[in-house]
Amino acid sequence: MSDSIIRLVFSIGLIFLGWVAYRLVRSISLHIAGKNSLNLAGTNRASKTIVYFTTPDCVACISAQKPALNQLKETLGNELEVIEINAYEKPELAKEWGVMSVPTTFILDANGVPFTVNYGVTPFKKLLEQINRSR
Repeated sequence: MSDSIIRLVFSIGLIFLGWVAYRLVRSISLHIAGKNSLNLAGTNRASKTIVYFTTPDCVACISAQKPALNQLKETLGNELEVIEINAYEKPELAKEWGVMSVPTTFILDANGVPFTVNYGVTPFKKLLEQINRSR
């Protein structure tokens, strides 16, 4: 076999392993968050809920994620509750939920159980799709 084919197969294998690792970490985060979702004070279980982990100095949070969440809140109104958690002020809560970076958003289903997690900035359209799937 030529070097090019070996490198291609190796590269594809690495990409696949990275994808599997990402899915595993995401699954573990959702499992951990599910155990802790009942500890959120002030949640309205009748509404759709997003748990949003941020910090005051997170530029991506301020410039991209917060506007997307505000637009989502305007679109859905009282149907949506956004719980914003400062990871600096509540590091134990961020650790309990398995948050590794900010912004991180968890979409909770109608029972208050995490349905999906987003690491990094998530655009309005994707958040809206996830909220609609979580019904």
